[in-house]
Amino acid sequence: MILEGIVTTLTPMGEVNVAPMGPLVDAEMQRLVLRPFQTSHTYRNLCHHGEGVFHVTDDVLLMARAALERLVEMPPMFPAQTIHGWVLQDACRAYEFRVVGIDDRAERANIDVEVVYYGVLRDFFGFNRAKHAVIEAAILATRTHLLPIAEVQAEFRKLGTIVEKTGGDQEKEAFAFLRDYVSRGKH
Repeated sequence: MILEGIVTTLTPMGEVNVAPMGPLVDAEMQRLVLRPFQTSHTYRNLCHHGEGVFHVTDDVLLMARAALERLVEMPPMFPAQTIHGWVLQDACRAYEFRVVGIDDRAERANIDVEVVYYGVLRDFFGFNRAKHAVIEAAILATRTHLLPIAEVQAEFRKLGTIVEKTGGDQEKEAFAFLRDYVSRGKH
């Protein structure tokens, strides 16, 4: 199963990178398979440093901004417990991990990681239909170089209806941010 969340990694210079990621997981969450593109900061950082944190979060605005590398400012963080890395303060759960293997024979690498520490930071509010729609829109926005723009815009119209009917302020702001990105053609 793929579980959408956010990964924090460290650059070779020690700066924090925040990126959405949907690793393959099982119910035990002891090992994850991250599948970043080899052109991504996350891939390069994990090849260099080999540690990171996977976060389960219901903050779709952060996911949208991170997906397009448009964080206005870094979210609040604190040092990880067992690795050299950073935990998102407002996440629901955090899984500190170490890389145990990298298969980079394809455009998207398979990075096997082992969870070395797990922490619960707050209750998971849950996903309503609007939160799901924003996650789908964020994924589409990152694929505008791969998909016909007319197809992306058609999907955005459908997803926009869901956000308007079922979303709160955070979901509406996140969707407006993504829609603006796609409509400006900055991809």
